[in-house]
Amino acid sequence: MILSKKRWQVERPDATLVQALQNDLQLSAIAAKILAARGCETTAEAESLLNMTEANVHDPFLMYGMAEAVARIEQALENGQKILVYGDYDADGVTSTTVMLNVLLDLGADVSFKIPNRFIHGYGPHEALFREAYEEGVQLIITVDNGISGIEPVRVAKELGMDVIVTDHHEPGEELPPADILLHPRLPEGHYPFGELAGVGVAFKLAHALYGELPIHLMELVAIGTVADLVPLVDENRYLVKRGIQEMRRSLSPWVQAMCDIASTEQAKITEETIGFYFGPRLNAVGRLGEAAPGVELLMADDSAKASALAKQLNACNTERKDIVKSITDEAIALIESDEKIGNSLVLVVAGEGWNAGVVGIVASRLVEQYYRPTIVLSLNPEKGTAKGSARSIEGFHLYNELAKNRDILPHFGGHPMAAGMTLSLEHVDELRTRLDAQARECLTEEQLTPIVHIDIPLSIDEVSADAIEEISALGPFGTDFPKPVYVLEDVEISSMRKIGAAENHIKMELTNGYDKLDSVGFNKGHLHDELTYGIKVSFIGDLQINEWQGRKKAQFMIEDVQTTEWQLFDIRGIRQTARWLNTVPKDEAQFIAFHPATMAYYQSLIGAPITVVDPALSNVEQSDYIVLLDLPQQVQKLEEVLQKTTPSRIYAHFYMPDSQYFSSLPTREQFSWYYKFLKNRPAFPLDMHIADLAKHTGWPLDVLKFMTQVFFELGFVKMESGLTTVNVNAPKQALTEAPSYKQRSEQIEMEQKLVYAPYIELKQWFDERLT
Repeated sequence: MILSKKRWQVERPDATLVQALQNDLQLSAIAAKILAARGCETTAEAESLLNMTEANVHDPFLMYGMAEAVARIEQALENGQKILVYGDYDADGVTSTTVMLNVLLDLGADVSFKIPNRFIHGYGPHEALFREAYEEGVQLIITVDNGISGIEPVRVAKELGMDVIVTDHHEPGEELPPADILLHPRLPEGHYPFGELAGVGVAFKLAHALYGELPIHLMELVAIGTVADLVPLVDENRYLVKRGIQEMRRSLSPWVQAMCDIASTEQAKITEETIGFYFGPRLNAVGRLGEAAPGVELLMADDSAKASALAKQLNACNTERKDIVKSITDEAIALIESDEKIGNSLVLVVAGEGWNAGVVGIVASRLVEQYYRPTIVLSLNPEKGTAKGSARSIEGFHLYNELAKNRDILPHFGGHPMAAGMTLSLEHVDELRTRLDAQARECLTEEQLTPIVHIDIPLSIDEVSADAIEEISALGPFGTDFPKPVYVLEDVEISSMRKIGAAENHIKMELTNGYDKLDSVGFNKGHLHDELTYGIKVSFIGDLQINEWQGRKKAQFMIEDVQTTEWQLFDIRGIRQTARWLNTVPKDEAQFIAFHPATMAYYQSLIGAPITVVDPALSNVEQSDYIVLLDLPQQVQKLEEVLQKTTPSRIYAHFYMPDSQYFSSLPTREQFSWYYKFLKNRPAFPLDMHIADLAKHTGWPLDVLKFMTQVFFELGFVKMESGLTTVNVNAPKQALTEAPSYKQRSEQIEMEQKLVYAPYIELKQWFDERLT
């Protein structure tokens, strides 16, 4: 039995709808399941999603204030006014800035850009930077991916005589900034048909309006910012990303090739995962560590040498960011593990002096992955007396609402149910931990503290093929609100498995449903080789990939999690070298069981773990999930009693037999008859003196003769006085099988046949009958 440490929540798409999508659109079963699971309720809806066009992009002038924004910018262009694009330091902000710079430069504007420094200015409009812009002669400020909460800095800009156009997508507050124009897809007075644009999406709408036609050449930038900012990949976001990826694959922009080179990825195979795991993190890294301007400069680079140099700079920042994240994560884990006050809290609040505030959100996410508890990571600044940081949550703990209950000690915080940022006084850190722990104990159950895996695509092995997997890629991009499928193979069997890799820390399996087979690989899951057996039903969670080798494509299942509710038999019979089987047994959890003291004496030093020698009443045998049967008892009933008492989920069958009787077998009736007559014809025969000679004469093993003699003694057929053997002709007739020695040897041979020398499948069946 293997139980996952996560809760598997399997959702099954409507079978009738899946079949209809398959038939009407000529799709594979897997593709049809994905579309049904993603909310397509009709063939028409699915077809619309599969065949998005430019018609899916909404008219930019539907956005409230767009006409006024275009008019004001055109006025600036006509009058030669200086324009400032004021961006943000994350990937969305960097791409937003680049989009706006591109359109304004194309239109002949006198334009520059500024991005606040995370550590000096913080997020959003900053009064000092606006004053600096005024000194530089700027007459129009256009914010991108920020500004909706910058009430006071915008007021200052207006007082200085500059006009301000705010373009943003973040949640508007009750009070809006006094900007000349606000472009926001969710303004109450606006009626824009889609409110989930990223910051770069809003900038793109303004660019579209300014150009007067759809700026296809900017879509690759929109794709990066949209994917990186984790906004829903539905409606026009979906088309913008899909088209942007297509453009990137064939782009001649120097930055695309530079980023592909530094990320060791092929340009023609760029996907949303390339953006999410390679491009986005590098663009984010510079802003996390310092100035974000190099990100904009890379995206604006007009020659490959400059782009390559800047890409290397971003890559170095990303490497440094990874090192910082690892260092802080290690320190945070050490605090959690060493300080009971921190580690026992249901809400982890960890703080460290000088921790980089730009990466604490990433660290919080890592800690949630490891401990699955709401987590706050704070950077302490003793000089200012402040703690600044980020939080990440789990389902069931509404982070924003729970933080809001502590406004008296949290003067600055913001966020949503799953993530937040905050600044508070150093003296209130412990108090915040104590309060949040109490709040969590009121609303979180034990079940909610177990991670959930949402599985939405159950598979059967016969549905998986290379063609089907290639078809799945056409359903992308996958992301927020259109997540990548999580697949499950339920109740399949393992037909083969082996450890792979230099360190044998990976595993390769062949899975089967009895007819079809599917290759599967588990990276860093080599341990499964020692935890799974053949002949049981196993379920796997994972992903689908195509393994291409020498031009041949083959479907492959990538294992992420596994579980089985069946008990397992591990066959370690006949392995003489103890070390070979011992390292496959979880020694700290297993109960080593012997039925003979001699077995314990033999194995005690070899195993290095306690060995239970079963007493007659089984009083020293405990219930145990894992048991190792080192040998066999004299009667099979005793083994059956041990199984009933231990109720194991794993049995390791070794069955050490130094005196096996199986191959010597039982003497025949004819052998017993001849021996009886031999002794009867020789009254007062000195058997002890001549038994070895008799064995040579008959060709029978010596121990067989001794066994036959013992049977005769036990039945009273023969007696011995003064070393001389005499047949008792008056002994009552009895069957040979009535002799205790005969019964014991017969039972042992039968037991060895069923348990020691039986094929694995027969041994498994024997245990099955007794465990179920």
